[in-house]
Amino acid sequence: MSKTVAETLVGVLEDIGVTHIFGLIGDSLNPLGDAVRKSKIEWVGVRHEEGAALAATGQAKLTGRLGVCAGTTGPGSTHLVAGLYEAARDHAPVLALSGDMMRAMHGTEFIQTTTPDLLFRDVSLYTETISVPAQAPAVIHQAIAAAYAGPGVAHLTLPQDLLSAKASGAASSLATLRPRTEITPDEDSISAVARRIDRADKIVVMCGHGCRGAEDLLRALSDKLKAPLVHTFRGKELMAYDDPHWIGGLGMIGTRPSYDAVQDCDLLLMVGTDYPYSNYLPAHGNVIQIDERAQVLGRRAPTELGVIGSVRPALKKLLDKVADKSGTKFRDKVTAERKRWDEKLAKQADLTRSKDVIHPQAVARTASDLAKTDAIFVTDTGLNTLWSANWIRQTGRQRIVGSFNNAAVGTSVGMANGIQALDRSRQVIVLTGDGGFNMLMGEFMTAVHHKLPIKVIIYNNSALGLIRLEAESVGLAPFNEAIEFPNPDFAALARACGGQGVAAKLPGDLEGAIRSALEPDGPAIVDAVVSADEMPNVPHLEAEMVGNFALAKIKEAVLAVTG
Repeated sequence: MSKTVAETLVGVLEDIGVTHIFGLIGDSLNPLGDAVRKSKIEWVGVRHEEGAALAATGQAKLTGRLGVCAGTTGPGSTHLVAGLYEAARDHAPVLALSGDMMRAMHGTEFIQTTTPDLLFRDVSLYTETISVPAQAPAVIHQAIAAAYAGPGVAHLTLPQDLLSAKASGAASSLATLRPRTEITPDEDSISAVARRIDRADKIVVMCGHGCRGAEDLLRALSDKLKAPLVHTFRGKELMAYDDPHWIGGLGMIGTRPSYDAVQDCDLLLMVGTDYPYSNYLPAHGNVIQIDERAQVLGRRAPTELGVIGSVRPALKKLLDKVADKSGTKFRDKVTAERKRWDEKLAKQADLTRSKDVIHPQAVARTASDLAKTDAIFVTDTGLNTLWSANWIRQTGRQRIVGSFNNAAVGTSVGMANGIQALDRSRQVIVLTGDGGFNMLMGEFMTAVHHKLPIKVIIYNNSALGLIRLEAESVGLAPFNEAIEFPNPDFAALARACGGQGVAAKLPGDLEGAIRSALEPDGPAIVDAVVSADEMPNVPHLEAEMVGNFALAKIKEAVLAVTG
């Protein structure tokens, strides 16, 4: 018995292991919804299509497997786009499905008309409209293959009448639709890397997300070269915070010892990372980069040698070729500096630091210390990112997901919903600012509706704190009228939605509030009211920036008097 296009599409998704589709149903997607209802795939109805794209992206970022989202005609599709940039910029495989008007209405300026192939062109690696049933099997296959090959976003436009039409044939070659395999680098390239390493004395290895699964090899390389390991934010999850090979992150989410080590080394080995902040990388060019993506080699810092290859096979080959180093002076120095830095972080996060004000560092540290050893942290963008990145003490078994390259505010709850749907028994903790939570707070209702027990901890400073910091860093008084705002009672909001809500306004409230939110089975919100004046630890400050901060504070004082 022949299948409809909708049934063919859902059948392919089911066959390759897709377990959820996130979306908002609409008239153009009714045939798709009917096909999903007859399948084993769970339809997760969201409150906003951007939340659907974020949920699919969260799954794809965590697992490397295809996430799927859907939006109906016109506005339903346009709402998907913002969330899909998360997948595009962090190279997560996502299939986006757009409903469309009946084909007879094309070109007539019918209600909710868009041109989806144009709309999705920037955010997707592949975008196509299925115009006739005979196309369907091949185009569905091509879209999924493109999403995995990027990896990134693939998009299909699905006219309503086309979805209900009988498809011609079935999708073939389903076994090819899977995450891409590792790339083994060539021997000559690895030999060239080994020669340069053997000539260097002070080596730092920078570890990104591409190092996942190669943790033991990184430790072995660190031991052999007496080289400290630094990490990007995406790489933070690779090892426990107290692993002796680690000296912390780089950049605003990092440590002073890491910055100093990178600037002082005579060779930086960048492994599995396309770190975007060139100002934290060496300017002298003693950089070697290993990555499976040829296009990222050498684009962030002057690079002596770029090697195309996946991290695991590259490190296996490299360990066989490099000589053991004996000198430990450089490693010992940065390790001692790291210990002093960690002591500083601990003091800043101490709940007894103040009786009247909750410092945001304490929120991250308390959440981290109370979390399960295999919890998944989902971070938002803003000052809250800096608190989370610096004060989470990860176990090495926990995962950390965030808006890493897109750096979009308001993404965390949507991504957390997608991650939680994969395993409702696993602890998923959202760390977000009040500004980010306000943007898509309706997605907390999605969590309640679908029994997704996410735990949302809000750093509530009633402002867009990072915007304030950025203004001050260039010597401007913050535009407070634009970045400060009243908030609802987030704890009461959680309870009104059917979840649990608890507030923490004083340091003595914090541990109990977070503990009570983490214990129940359902979704929960902790409204942690934090100091709005807390400055993050900046690993490196230029003299000009110090002057700019001082100038900004003077301007703020004048404005406070003069209005």
